[in-house]
This record gives sequence, structure tokens and C-alpha cells, in this order.
Amino acid sequence: MNPVRLDSFDVFVSIVRCGGFRAAALERGVSSSALSQTVNALEETLGIRLLNRTTRSVSPTEAGKRLLERLAPALSDIRLAIAEVDELRDTPSGTLRINAPAPAVDHFLCPLAFDFMDAYPEVSIEIISDAAVIDIVEQGFDAGVRFGKQLAQDMIALPLGPPLRYAIVASPDYVEKHGQPKVPHDLVSHDCIKRRFPGGTLVTWRFADGNEEIELTPKGRLMVSSAHNELQAALAGKGIAHIFDDYAKPHILNGGLVELLSDWSPTLPHWFLYYPSRRLPSATMRAFLDYVRRYDWRART
Repeated sequence: MNPVRLDSFDVFVSIVRCGGFRAAALERGVSSSALSQTVNALEETLGIRLLNRTTRSVSPTEAGKRLLERLAPALSDIRLAIAEVDELRDTPSGTLRINAPAPAVDHFLCPLAFDFMDAYPEVSIEIISDAAVIDIVEQGFDAGVRFGKQLAQDMIALPLGPPLRYAIVASPDYVEKHGQPKVPHDLVSHDCIKRRFPGGTLVTWRFADGNEEIELTPKGRLMVSSAHNELQAALAGKGIAHIFDDYAKPHILNGGLVELLSDWSPTLPHWFLYYPSRRLPSATMRAFLDYVRRYDWRART
């Protein structure tokens, strides 16, 4: 049996419902002969007559009646499903899934998502914190957050939040016991809190003062895998930490941490929210992208 075109069934149902080829043709905006050819092809494919035709009327055969009983509810469900898809396309609703590293989630994505959910009550958001570079399409995400150099070429990206800055910090107790480094190279004689990315790469520490740039691999007894644990260790006096300024700032202000080598801390590019260029964004995704573009980060800070 040759494959059956699904639109042929819709034509068959229309002819029976309208009571003839001419009325169905007017409803569908096509010619009667085109509908007749469609039904002839359907009957030939199925190997059975579906309609009794006379010069005055058209009625379903016994086979046509049985097929109609099955088709009508199924076609109704299909139309309903298409209508629901159209509604999703036009109205922000449903779930938005985003993958992002923890620092981006903590300081940018969560505040943004909370405000967006207030603006769009029909939208749900799922945020997965993950620093690994992944294929967001393959893993079912609508968007991701990474630095620009980590993005695939077939992605569309827009800035998320202001530029970033790393801070070198330690607890007052640690500074009192071990002293303050004056230049980045002094860190080789200090106990630095090391951090490893999920892929296994050790985080290097970068510094800049005018035209001079320095990159160091930290030395120390403690190794962690998250900025939260690195901050926790610094507050406990276990060494010098290299963390985003957003994590350190509250503790610097309340005296829990002391900032070191502040003149050597370079400004970094901001995060990027990215999504696949080959996929048509849903109404929810379009609304979210517009919201990101209009978001006032200075007011939020």
C-alpha cells in the first residue's frame, strides 16, 4: 500500500459533512475536480470505495461510515493540538528551560527570572546550574548562559548583565597571620584556595595593571569545585580566594573579608544569554529575550 496523505482524510470528512463536492470545494477554496482527484487517490490507496456518488448526491459507503467514525474525533484532536501550539506561539506560557553556570545563576539569571515570572504569570522557568559546556539543543534547553568565547557559531547571543570583575579576598584573621600580598607574584608564598571546573581544568588567576598582564596557577592545600565553597573557605580563614566581586562584596562591606590586590583586578566581559539560530523562538522565548534587552541592571543592583 502506498503512503496515505493525512490531508486526504480531512478532504473526505469535509465532503461528507458538506454533503457534496461542490459545497466542500467552496468551503475549502479549491475546485470540485481537485477534491474528486484527492478522494479517488485515497480510495485507490485503501483499495475500497468510500463514497457513493450520483449526479444529485454524495453519501458514504459502509466502509466510509466506519472510517468517518474513527476520523472525525482524531481530526478534531489534531485541530485542537494545532490550536494549542498556535496559542503557545502567540501567548507567553509554558516552561522555559535555561542552563547556566552557578555565578551567572546567582547574580544575574535568578533575579531576572524572578522579575520575568512576576510579569508573565503563565510562564514557568526551570534553571539548571551547570558550568560544563553542553549542547543546549540536544539536552532540551531553550537557552544557555556562557562567556562569549564558549559559544558555538550557530548561536545567537545577547549580553546578560554588566561587565564582571574578580576579587582576591581573605579573612581578616588570615591577613593578620600571613600578611598581605603586594603584587600577584607574592601569592606563591600564600595558601590559595584552588577551584577546579567540572571538566577537570584548574581555574587560573589572571591579573592586569595597565599594560602588564599576569596569569598564575594558584598553590594551596584546599581544592573545591564551586564558588560557594571557595567563599565559605575564605570566610573560615583557610586561605586566599579568587571569586567574582558579586560574591565577595557583601562580606567586604560587613568586614568578613578583606580585598587584596584590588589595583590588579581586571574588568571581564559580561555573560551572554544564547539560543540556537536555527530554531524559531516561541512566544515565551521572544518575550524573555525582549525582557533581557530592556532589563535595568543598575536599578536591580
